[in-house]
Amino acid sequence: MKVFQLAKEIGLTNEELIDILRQLNVKVKDSKSQISEEISKKVKDFVKKKKDIKPFKKIKIREGITIRELSDKLQIKAKDIIQRLFNKGFLVTVNQSIDSSLAEEISKEFGIEIELMSIEEEQLLKAEEKKENLVPRAPIVTVMGHVDHGKTTLLDAIRETNVVEQESGGITQHIGAYKVNVNGKTIVFIDTPGHEAFTRMRARGAKVTDLVVLVVAADDGVMPQTVEAINHAKAANVPILVAINKIDKPEADSWKVKNQLAKYGVVPEELGGDVVCVEVSAKQKTGIKDLLEMILLVSEMLELKANPNIPAQGIVLEAKLDPKRGPVATVIIQHGILRIGDAFTSGVSYGKVKSLFDENGARLNEAGPSTPVEVLGFTSVPTAGDSFQVVSNLDEAKKIVNFRLSQLEKKKIIRPRRLTLDDLYKRIEEGEIKELPLIIKADVQGSVEVLLDAIPRLSTEKVKIKIIHAAPGPISESDVLLASASKGLIIAFNIRPSRKILEIAEKEDVEIRFYNVIYKLTEDLKKAISGMLVPEEKEVYLGTAEVRKIFKVPKVGIVAGCYVTDGKIVRKEKVRVIRDNVQVYEGIIASLKRIKEDVNEVSKGYECGVAIENFNDIKVGDILESFKIEKIKPQ
Repeated sequence: MKVFQLAKEIGLTNEELIDILRQLNVKVKDSKSQISEEISKKVKDFVKKKKDIKPFKKIKIREGITIRELSDKLQIKAKDIIQRLFNKGFLVTVNQSIDSSLAEEISKEFGIEIELMSIEEEQLLKAEEKKENLVPRAPIVTVMGHVDHGKTTLLDAIRETNVVEQESGGITQHIGAYKVNVNGKTIVFIDTPGHEAFTRMRARGAKVTDLVVLVVAADDGVMPQTVEAINHAKAANVPILVAINKIDKPEADSWKVKNQLAKYGVVPEELGGDVVCVEVSAKQKTGIKDLLEMILLVSEMLELKANPNIPAQGIVLEAKLDPKRGPVATVIIQHGILRIGDAFTSGVSYGKVKSLFDENGARLNEAGPSTPVEVLGFTSVPTAGDSFQVVSNLDEAKKIVNFRLSQLEKKKIIRPRRLTLDDLYKRIEEGEIKELPLIIKADVQGSVEVLLDAIPRLSTEKVKIKIIHAAPGPISESDVLLASASKGLIIAFNIRPSRKILEIAEKEDVEIRFYNVIYKLTEDLKKAISGMLVPEEKEVYLGTAEVRKIFKVPKVGIVAGCYVTDGKIVRKEKVRVIRDNVQVYEGIIASLKRIKEDVNEVSKGYECGVAIENFNDIKVGDILESFKIEKIKPQ
């Protein structure tokens, strides 16, 4: 009988039956696997014993769940769960939090499969389930672009304030979030100090931005950081709107900018693409109204919505320790309404909202969806990119954070599994990989162009090679963070990163592959995709011996009496038999003796007896050359 036939007979899904078979230590590949009558009987007995419980229903539980909460979720008496845990050597109370792996194990014993969620995921699920409560929300816009192309000046013109003069050296030094009203509608702008901040948040799974406004100077055109911004926005799958700034300058050429953008996949509407470009002058404050209207138009097409009727949820944009006010964080609210007095968690920090301030320093009583707000009341400084979640009370917040800290202590840092070229094929076959994200850094622009032309052609039906960023110059921290967030590889062509960058790559678990020959790079990619990339083999010479006498040993066969003329002869290593300068056999040294004693190796100047595995045609005068094969990870 096959698995799917038995599943149908006893009223289970294929997955439920396979799960039961695994519990009974029966290995099956899939639902078409054959199982014996004896196994079928065991399965039926197993299900019969659990007839009072619906077999393997699936429920979701959140992290740090207590025994009481687990009892309610499973609809099983708390004392039965406590008894099972006691039998396993755990003494617990009903109000004690339980480890997720232990909760999973106990649940399976009761015939229930659980799926662990964070409290933020649980609330987000509730927000999505209650679709009737969803209301339109303001778009959150990130302003990006090359240095000195007028990002902050543009925001300054929009807000009619003077942010630039407040910044050190006229350069933005921190993340600022600003709320702007346009014809009765709101737009929230985030001004970032660089792409690292944008990427770090995305690397932590925090998708804050709905739209990227790419600022390009009309007199300067597309520059390296412009390209970087484009690649970061594309990797985050965030739509782009282009603001062509400094249009008032005599040397301004917006068509040149549009043509340059098209080369990098940002094709303006005027050239047949779908990217909106707006010409502005932040200094003269012209075109600003058109830009804002276009932002609202693009946002309407995105149909952005939030649920204001659930506990407030958001993302920490920045955090600091203020000498007078203590830990302070700028949070952008995504769902719900945050109020003074609300208890909350944020990563491994928690607290109770003491005060709320808007971007102008004015006090607020509450903050709704798409509102940037400064929050006071943290017990410790959170991390930018951490989720922010309101909970029922301070005790619950403390309990959740203590649980998270205990899990971190147990597991230290749990890294997402990153991509390496060596395990690429296996993961393609398992269905994990559909795209191979690459970042290319090379010595000169010429090399970059050649690689941009050669590498995409290696894509196959199973995997598409996607170059998310390519530029000349050394590998930067931004490159490593982009690779980390995109789970991609960095290809370094004719360049070597600094020690600091290598340390960051190691910390972020990003693989950097070094090449100086293009065909070697393309060869490795081809082999990786087709599953043929294997460790290189290097032959290591060990030693040579001359056969001086032949012995016939009962139950062993032919043993060669040898004299080691160079290096050493090593047992269980490979050996070549050379006769008249021609190799006649290659095999393994089966046994090695020195004065009737078994030994592992015999060095130069000593005699020994050698028996070669599956080879008896050995003659006096033959030369035995001992060697071994070392496998070297491809570089």
